[in-house]
Formats: sequence, C-alpha cells, structure tokens
Amino acid sequence: MSDDQPLPPDHAFEPQEVQAVYRAIFERRDMRHFAGGQVPPEQLKRLLKAAHHAPSVGFMQPSRFVRVTDATLRQRLHDVVEQERIATARALGEREDDFMRLKVEGLLEAAEVLAVVLAAGRDKHVFGRRTLPQMDLASAACAIQNLWLAARAEGLGMGWVSLFEPASVSDLLALPADAEPIALLCLGPVETFYEEPMLQQQRWAQRESLADLVYDNRWGQGSTIFGSANDGAPAAEEPW
Repeated sequence: MSDDQPLPPDHAFEPQEVQAVYRAIFERRDMRHFAGGQVPPEQLKRLLKAAHHAPSVGFMQPSRFVRVTDATLRQRLHDVVEQERIATARALGEREDDFMRLKVEGLLEAAEVLAVVLAAGRDKHVFGRRTLPQMDLASAACAIQNLWLAARAEGLGMGWVSLFEPASVSDLLALPADAEPIALLCLGPVETFYEEPMLQQQRWAQRESLADLVYDNRWGQGSTIFGSANDGAPAAEEPW
C-alpha cells in the first residue's frame, strides 16, 4: 500500500471487548458438575439467539433445539446415556476402569437440558454440501459453540453429551425419520469452573501443542509462524 492511500478502517473491538472474547474462549469448559437452580427464560432465549446467529454453510441453518423439561423424559435420556457409557467403557479395553471413574454428564443435575438435532430435509441443501455433506454437522457445531461461549460469558456452565445411541434418542424425542440428534447439552449454574479441561485434570488426555498442528503449504511442514522448523528449539506456548 502506497503512502498516499488511506488505511482501511479499523474494525477491531475496543481492547477490553477483545479481551472478553478471548477470555470466554479460553475459560470455556465442558462441564459435568452442576448446581441445580434455574436459567431464567430471558437468559435462555439470549443464549439460543446466540446459537441461532452462528454461521452455517449455504445459510442452511440445520440446528434444531428440543428443550427437555419433563423429568421422566430426562431420566430416560439419562438411562440411554448410561447404556452407552458402559458400552464405551468395554470398547476401551485396558482403559475401561479409568473411563468408568470419569463423570461424563450432568443430565439429572443441570438446570436445563437441550437436545440439538440436525433438521429433517437437509438433503435439499446442495450449496456447500455437494461434495461435503457433513457440513450440516459442522454448521450445527458452530451453533453449539456460540451457545457455549455465550453461556460462559454469562456465568453458566455447559456440557456436550454425545454418549448415546442416536436411534434411541430419536425415538424418545419423536424426531422425524431424517432428523438426527447430535448432542444433549447440559446447561445451568455451577459451583465453580474447572481450572483446566476436566479430562486434562483427570490425566485422560493432554492438549496438543498448537505448533504441531499447523502446517505451511503441505501436510507435516511446520509453520513458520512458530519460528524456524530447523532451529531445534521447541515452540513457545501461550500462557493460557
């Protein structure tokens, strides 16, 4: 850009607003421990509006939300999750016992339970999905993340439960034949947020180094944004 050309407008938020966005991102946790209580209707509507304003491929907007307010239905969903928890543990082999000690959901303790469902009739959306039909799932995941970040900013915990047989959840929620449940979201007040991801706290897994996951131009070629790939020094991690 030459000196006589005007600079583009600065579209950035104010510094404290930028920091708030990053704080919500880095302090978001997949919560499994809830403190009961309630989520006021106006607050819940704000969170759902945040989800509704997520990006979606071809503007297909595939996400549907089923709010589970019936205690018996919630218990039946919990039973379905418990069945899959046991099956998952057995499939893990030598890690079965470690897995069974983990708390994987808060369906009975959370103030709200929301089932996220991929809408029926998705096949009509071709824009952006002709070769990548899974973009409906990717779009719904964006909606879930919006809801998650908004919930964290408002001081509420949220957890994504995916341990279930989809057909069983579909039956319980009376979904159309071509709709697909992808998440049971536990949402509500919590006593405290985990200082780090719970599965990391429990030493189930550790966060990968970002420098090992970003490549330049081709697979496996370390990115120069983390310094020279040949200098022999490990890439520095951000403090968060």
